[in-house]
Amino acid sequence: MARKALILGIGNVLWADEGFGVRCVEHLADTLSFGDDVTVLDGGTQGLYLLPFLEEADLLVVFDAVDYGLQPGTMKVVEGDEVPRFMGAKKMSLHQTGFQDVIATAQLMDYCPAELLLVGCQPEELEDYGGGLRPVVAGRIPEAVQIARDWLAARGFHATDGRTETDALADSAIRHQAYEAGRPTEEEACRTGDARFFPAAE
Repeated sequence: MARKALILGIGNVLWADEGFGVRCVEHLADTLSFGDDVTVLDGGTQGLYLLPFLEEADLLVVFDAVDYGLQPGTMKVVEGDEVPRFMGAKKMSLHQTGFQDVIATAQLMDYCPAELLLVGCQPEELEDYGGGLRPVVAGRIPEAVQIARDWLAARGFHATDGRTETDALADSAIRHQAYEAGRPTEEEACRTGDARFFPAAE
């Protein structure tokens, strides 16, 4: 039976650099073409709902923003049994704890992928609701995707330049380019709430 690989991006695109993993799988799908033996998935913040996807995979690649306490934009690549430990380096959000639970549950049920790769990037900013990736983090996306491509190729999963057709990514309205293009200017944006509901000045 042919082996299968799962490429997973996790995180929340609404919290600045938290969206790194999701933007990585978007970029990968836009630039590389894999065969039917590879699934490319925006895992977002789905947590345990991702278990069925892990059950079907023999190899797992995860893109994520992970707070290692390093300089913003620093990449760290972790493999195998070290992956769950590093994903808990410093909990940043509910999604991270949730994915640790996903891996632990898959291991308990004896269907965790045999080979794991975490491609992590140190975030610069997380406390910015509605904010986009900071340039130092966004700039690491092509490198992260190349790391995953090389790792998979070494295990027999080869990509060509092109696109991966998948319906497992976010709606086009919130994909990276559309999300940033629709951002209001600093002058137009109200970052403290909805101005329509502020009490009128006396």
